[in-house]
Amino acid sequence: MPTSLIIGAGMSGLSAARELARTGWTVTVIDKGRGVGGRMATRRLEQARADHGAQYFSAKTPAFQAYVQELLAEDVVNEWRLPDADHPRYIGRDGMSTVAKQLARDLDVRTGERAVNIEKTEAGCLVLTETGGRYEADSLLVTIPVPQALTLFNDSGLMLSDSEQAVLATIVYKPCLAVIVALNKPSRIPSPGILRFDEGPVSWVADNQQKGISPNQPSVTIHASHAFSQDHLEDDLNAVGRELIDQLPEFLPADAVATYQVHRWRYSQADQRHDESFLQINAPFPLLIGGDGFGMGNVEGAFQSGYEMAHWLMQKV
Repeated sequence: MPTSLIIGAGMSGLSAARELARTGWTVTVIDKGRGVGGRMATRRLEQARADHGAQYFSAKTPAFQAYVQELLAEDVVNEWRLPDADHPRYIGRDGMSTVAKQLARDLDVRTGERAVNIEKTEAGCLVLTETGGRYEADSLLVTIPVPQALTLFNDSGLMLSDSEQAVLATIVYKPCLAVIVALNKPSRIPSPGILRFDEGPVSWVADNQQKGISPNQPSVTIHASHAFSQDHLEDDLNAVGRELIDQLPEFLPADAVATYQVHRWRYSQADQRHDESFLQINAPFPLLIGGDGFGMGNVEGAFQSGYEMAHWLMQKV
């Protein structure tokens, strides 16, 4: 039975693993984080719950539409009705991380495993991790952000061709500082719980209670603009969070704020992407790289990238 190792347990890696496993492949997914999902992230703060990465997703491609229908049937997602939306937007019923957890169900996922080296073997490849883990497989799919993947390739002595380097150099990510604010009373954000700003330090605010994921305590998520995030990425996060909260007195009065946390997303959004949904790397074993820096991007694009990598691999092996 063919085997595959996938580095990265975000939507792309989990989508690929699900497709391969459904057809009988032996698949292992490793990720440096404590949980699955990547930017499909939900965090608890006091009694509140907040999505601090991706806020919602759409479904336009047939494969992802079919998966979303499964999620709806199992009551994992709800539609978030936004007034300016020309097609449905979906959210995890208990937060966006529930979507990734559902996708990871029944898969062999090893968290807390940072890949540090890739070696060729007679049968395929061996990936070593920071904890001393050793993972062998016939093929390798890499779905972590491209800058991290390039560091791994370089540390492993894996030489890319000029054309491969040129493709990956076109993929550019923007950072984002996200503030999770637990409140002691509801925010003043208008229904349905979303604010967008074209200028200034804040780009987006979402009311997690109005979204329906934080019933026990009100909370909001603030996303800083890309420019502000870039300028303050290495600053003291507590001071950055306070500055962003202070930008919103009309919607978050000072006496409403109970506590807050700040998360630094270095690779929040692929601002420039490769047109194709993945890239095949010329290596002694099947090696593909994909993720939300490829194809249509965002949550659906990440899923589609993994889906198409899996189907390419199944046809070639």
